[in-house]
Amino acid sequence: MLLPTAPRVRLRSAVEPYIDTPFGPLAFATTIGSTVLPQLPDELFELPGDRTLARWVTPGATVELLTTPYDPELDPDTWGPLTGCRAAVWRIDATAPLGRVRFAAELPARLPEGVEAGWDGGQALAAVTLEDDTTRLTVGGNDEEAICGAALVGEAPRRWAALSDEVYDRSFSTWGVDFGHHHGMTWTLPPLEAGDHCELPVVAAWAPAADESENTWYAVMPSPTVLLRRVTAELGTRADASNAGRPAVAASSNHP
Repeated sequence: MLLPTAPRVRLRSAVEPYIDTPFGPLAFATTIGSTVLPQLPDELFELPGDRTLARWVTPGATVELLTTPYDPELDPDTWGPLTGCRAAVWRIDATAPLGRVRFAAELPARLPEGVEAGWDGGQALAAVTLEDDTTRLTVGGNDEEAICGAALVGEAPRRWAALSDEVYDRSFSTWGVDFGHHHGMTWTLPPLEAGDHCELPVVAAWAPAADESENTWYAVMPSPTVLLRRVTAELGTRADASNAGRPAVAASSNHP
């Protein structure tokens, strides 16, 4: 479960979770076996700080998707400022064996005129970058190498670490990252067993196209653990701040 202790308000009307970008909404989809989960979640919660947490419950799994603002805190002496940056953390908890699970993050199939898109991965990062005359947008997440590494830190089943040889020999692998038409990415996971979970990050960062510091590429590299730790810290700070102005109540045996 994502952020089990975070304050939240259940929204009566569920909406499709997405990240708004300069080139259109970055939409998300989950496929389990041959079943595509509905775009509208079973439950949608509002968290402080312009965050949402969506949840789908199926007979074989629970899927959650957190969307959140994200400040990568790039060194201003090295990187130009970003115009915007938002992140998502996707999590699946398997309650039954799952042979095929796919998770996708995709921009619209028809992009605005003048936008060029291409693969931009490397260094354990799966990424695409889209650019027109004014704006550069990078969308990034785990590549196959990072998924194997995630197995060593509790973000994925530990046995997946042994799949690292398949990262470099795609001829016999049935899992990995598909970049499609470079409008986003689809992750096909190795099989999951009952009790397994997997977390995947997606980060979208955009900046002026004239900035040549590759700031958007370096902004989209955090792991789900880093993103969740940042959200937890910010929500804790927010709670501390909201309580700071409240008068203290002294303990007393006469207090009703």
